[in-house]
Amino acid sequence: MTFLFKQALNTSYLILGSLLVLSFSPFNFYLILPLVFTIFFWLIRKNNLPVKECLLFGLGLFIFGIYWIYICLQKFGGMPEILAILSTFILCLFLSLFFLSLSVFPKFKNQPLLVAAIFTLVEWVRSWIFTGFPWLTLGYSQVEGSPLAGYIPITGIYGVSFLLILTSHLLFLLLNKAHQRLWIIFLIIIIWGGGHFLKKIEWTEPNGDPIEVTLLQGNVKQDEKWDQTKIKKILNKYESLILKSNSPLTVLPETSIPLLLEYIPSNYLNKIKRHMNKIDGNLILGVIERNDADIYNSAISFGEDESQKYRKYHLVPFGEYVPLRGIFGFIYEDLLNMPFNDLSRGERIQLPMKFDQQKIAINICYEDVFGNEIIRQLPNANILLNMSNDAWYGHSIAAEQHLQISQARAIETGRMMLRATNTGVTAFINEKGKVINKLPQFQSGSLTQNVQGFNGSTPFIKYGHFPILILCFLITSITLLRKKLISKFLAVIKKQRKIRW
Repeated sequence: MTFLFKQALNTSYLILGSLLVLSFSPFNFYLILPLVFTIFFWLIRKNNLPVKECLLFGLGLFIFGIYWIYICLQKFGGMPEILAILSTFILCLFLSLFFLSLSVFPKFKNQPLLVAAIFTLVEWVRSWIFTGFPWLTLGYSQVEGSPLAGYIPITGIYGVSFLLILTSHLLFLLLNKAHQRLWIIFLIIIIWGGGHFLKKIEWTEPNGDPIEVTLLQGNVKQDEKWDQTKIKKILNKYESLILKSNSPLTVLPETSIPLLLEYIPSNYLNKIKRHMNKIDGNLILGVIERNDADIYNSAISFGEDESQKYRKYHLVPFGEYVPLRGIFGFIYEDLLNMPFNDLSRGERIQLPMKFDQQKIAINICYEDVFGNEIIRQLPNANILLNMSNDAWYGHSIAAEQHLQISQARAIETGRMMLRATNTGVTAFINEKGKVINKLPQFQSGSLTQNVQGFNGSTPFIKYGHFPILILCFLITSITLLRKKLISKFLAVIKKQRKIRW
């Protein structure tokens, strides 16, 4: 009976973790996350070292939150089913390890600032260790409807993660400390009410005249994208979409043309260039580009203005390059079928593309997951542009999660974010993170919108994640140091009493 009870309790942690997914897109029930964390804290409050419980809690989030990695590996990457399941589980297990930082809760259950600071620092480490995978960072769950989204232009996404854990901890204390309930309620109101008022602040101001932009969504299936027999069909599809656009700027998705730039027929490119010159417009093309021995995932412009380019800097490990090729090279040679898996990295600092009065900072694929990298082209740039291909993840929740991440970047920077994608979600996002226009997924078409550029800097553009990380570091250091000093002081007092006795 005891064994069955323990197994049921273990399962409950897994289920609790899975409920966290409902706070993220496409579900967007942002209040679920702090409530689930409060329940979790209550369950582990008497456990001195809840390592297994924290691991299961995190595992629930990632198994149900990034299950689509399996689709990428097995359906489109060609990995054997068992190995794809195992690889996805290993990644989820690795990400769950960062939830072990919550195991400090029982020891510090009366110190909400410390618990929030430790978790935030560990979550930030997840964003860069082994090149980083900050997908499902807690703060994204509050984009863009939650009052806490008002803190994003100031603290970035990790500041919201801090406030979420702090809120959950305060709710836990609300259930356990009757004599302090008024103070706790007051603090929660200050945190959430403050975010509500911060959302009304205009951190940036419009710059110049709006520019009409058309985003193209080719809806090319991933298993057809690099099929040599389908190339002509893909070229004709994009040619038709391009020639129908009369906007000053037309944007194609990441690697929209499945050929090296040098292999695209010259008559095809010339036809596009003639159309762009005819309408006094420009086109940004997502393409694979070769420069001597280096191959890049690039965005290149053609048309009325001088040609400009951006080369992807933050490459996907095991997708666009193989880390430790001597050890892991066999994965690509024997298990996976992914084209262009050994790309070169673009320059760390690249200039935005300039069209008329507007400067556009481009990021490709999941580069927009890294807010600290996006601000490298700011405040010089007025508009953000993400070019992606989320067809790798099939009919899953990945594309909506990616859209939510792009919304966070718009809020952080106070600039519009444009998303040109292969199968969706192609969208225009305003400077407040609100989706103002989007195409249905898995549908070929174009989306046109007047886009306003913005000048100025949010606090996040100026300082990045530095302030929230320093705050968390100081809270952790001062609290632990104070605890150590108090312990030493009590030990001295106790020793003196023994001597006197």
